[in-house]
Amino acid sequence: MISGIQESEGYYSSWKPDCEKCFGLCCVALPFGKSAEFAEDKEGGKPCKNLGEDNRCGIHQHLRTKGYKGCTVFECFGAGQKVSQFTFKGVDWRDSPTVAKDMFKVFPIMQQLHEMLCYLDEAIQLKAAKGLRAELINAFNETKRLSELEPEELIDIFIPAHRAVVGELLLKASELLRQRALSENSKLIKGRKRKKGSDLIGANFRNQDLRGESFRGAWLIAADLRNADLRNVDFIGADLRDADLSGADLTGSIFLTQIQLNAAKGDMDTKIPPVFTKPAHWSC
Repeated sequence: MISGIQESEGYYSSWKPDCEKCFGLCCVALPFGKSAEFAEDKEGGKPCKNLGEDNRCGIHQHLRTKGYKGCTVFECFGAGQKVSQFTFKGVDWRDSPTVAKDMFKVFPIMQQLHEMLCYLDEAIQLKAAKGLRAELINAFNETKRLSELEPEELIDIFIPAHRAVVGELLLKASELLRQRALSENSKLIKGRKRKKGSDLIGANFRNQDLRGESFRGAWLIAADLRNADLRNVDFIGADLRDADLSGADLTGSIFLTQIQLNAAKGDMDTKIPPVFTKPAHWSC
């Protein structure tokens, strides 16, 4: 254990949501609009009609078929239980209008801090980024410190400035890993042909060798990635909704999340990092 960081392949489990310890914050604090992702409009701070008094979703097992697909692709990185049990010390938003107001402001801030913690934790484990380890640990510890501030202090954090610092470090770590992958096979760079930019909606990458590629922040909505080699690919912030990963190999990919996999399509031949679980809706 170094500065609160556990060195193991199970790093992602530290940032998984524990809904049993949360007051249904993602179902209350956040707004959503009627669309293909949500069946109706909901204002921020207003409980979803499907949220019960026990903080459980009444249609959790049927979100996709009931028109709430967007709920299945939201990731709080454990911010819900942190805000509920640590920041507000177990006080439910239902018990006080003042608590509710502050809690709903803090939750999206905590979500961003925990997202950064998750990615920093992963970057620290990368052997290719050992030269950055001290900087990454410092950034992790500072982000952790911010996440433990009092509610009024959390609300005053200027998240974009901190995210910029963390983002630069994560980019350096990513480049170190991916360049190593590419240097092991220089033919990959010369032979690679793909549409550049972040708008990759519906792009065809079927059967392509994309090892060492960066899809940071890319819109891969409905992209065809069947049987693609996606080892050592950077997926931070990528939108994989309805992307087809059937038969693809994502082992060794970085900054990938369970929610990204949940948003995509796949099958039993899709290879994923061992810290994740194949979504139930993937075809057999």
